[in-house]
Amino acid sequence: MTTHTLHVDRSVPLAAEPHSGHNRFHPDIVPLIEVAEGDEVVIECRDGVDGQLGPGTTIDDLPTFDSNRIHPLTGPVFVKGAEPGDVLEVEFLDIVPEPHGFTCIVPDLGFLREEITTPFLAHWDIADGFATSQQVPGVRIPGASFMGLTGVAPSARKLAEWVERDQRCQEAGGAVLLQDPVSAVPQGGIGAEGLRTWTPRENGGNMDCKLLTKGAKLMLPVFAEGALFSTGDAHFAQGDGEVCCTAVEMAGTPVVRFTVHKGLAEKRTFAGPVFSRTSYYTDPRIAAPEHFLGVMGMPINEEGDSESENLTLAAKNAVRNMIVLLQERGFSREQAYVICSVAVDLRISNVVDYPNFVVSALLPEMIFG
Repeated sequence: MTTHTLHVDRSVPLAAEPHSGHNRFHPDIVPLIEVAEGDEVVIECRDGVDGQLGPGTTIDDLPTFDSNRIHPLTGPVFVKGAEPGDVLEVEFLDIVPEPHGFTCIVPDLGFLREEITTPFLAHWDIADGFATSQQVPGVRIPGASFMGLTGVAPSARKLAEWVERDQRCQEAGGAVLLQDPVSAVPQGGIGAEGLRTWTPRENGGNMDCKLLTKGAKLMLPVFAEGALFSTGDAHFAQGDGEVCCTAVEMAGTPVVRFTVHKGLAEKRTFAGPVFSRTSYYTDPRIAAPEHFLGVMGMPINEEGDSESENLTLAAKNAVRNMIVLLQERGFSREQAYVICSVAVDLRISNVVDYPNFVVSALLPEMIFG
C-alpha cells in the first residue's frame, strides 16, 4: 500500500493556488495525481467558502461574499482502472477537522429563506470533539465530521445533458445555479463550461449527507476514465436537512481509499450514490443503524428532468432505488417494497441545495440475520 498526500495552502484562496483544485465539475480538468486501488490518499481541503469567513470576519463581511467561489475542491484524483460503467467505492478512513468553524445565515438562502432574512454569523471553536461559539452561548455541538461534497467528474455527454436539464429546470421556474465563469477555477473555457458544484447530481457532489463519516463507504458511478475524484466542503457537525444552508463549516483533511467495482453501474437501473457502513459505529453523535446500506434519491423524474425542490419525488426515488438494491439480492419487487415499509428509514439529508434536494433511505443489515 502507498500513501499519497495532496497539500493545499489554506492561507490563500483557491484562485491563488489553482494547481491545487477546482470549483467547477468538468471532465477535462487535469488530475493532480494518479493512484491505484488500495492506496491511501490524504486530501487537505479548504473550507466550503474558500476562506471568506475566517476567524476575523464579522457579519459586515457577508455583503461582500462571493458565492461563485464556494466549494473549492481538492482534486481530481485519477484512480487507475476506473472506467465508465464502473462504480468507484470511496472508503473514508478518517476526517481530521481544523480548529475553526462557522455557520451563517445569508439572505435568500436556506429552507426558510422567505421567512428568516436577517444575516447572522457564528464562529465556532473546535476542540476535544466539540464546537462552541460566543455567538450561540450555552451550546456544545458534538462533532461527527464528514465531507459535504464528494464527487466524480461527468463525461462530456453527461455534462451537456445536465447543463440542458438545469436550463429546462430554470425555465420551468425552478431555482438553479447555472454555469458562470466569474471566479471559476480553472479559468477560461473549462471554468465557463463546467458545472457549478452547488447542486448534487448522479455523480455525487454537494449531497451534505451527515452519515458519510469516518468508516463509511460511498459508491459513485464512474462517467470518465479514472473517475476523477474530488472532495471538499468539510463539516464538523450538521443536522439532517442543513436548513439554514450551512453546517458547522470548516476546513478538514479526509483520508480515503478506493476500490473499483467493474461494470456495476451498467447493471443498475439507476445512476447515483449508494453508501454503507460495515463496521459498528459507537459514536452517538449520528443516529444510524449499526450496520447499514443506504441510497439517495433526488427530484429527477422519469424524463430525466429536475423537479426543483420536490421533496416528495426525492423520497420516492430513494425508495425506488432501495428496491433496486434489494432486487440485486434476489428479492422480488413486491418483497422489496414490503421490506422498505417495515425496515427502511427515510432521512432528509438536505433541503437547501436546489434544485436537487436529497433524501436518503437506510436499510439495517441486521434484519438479514
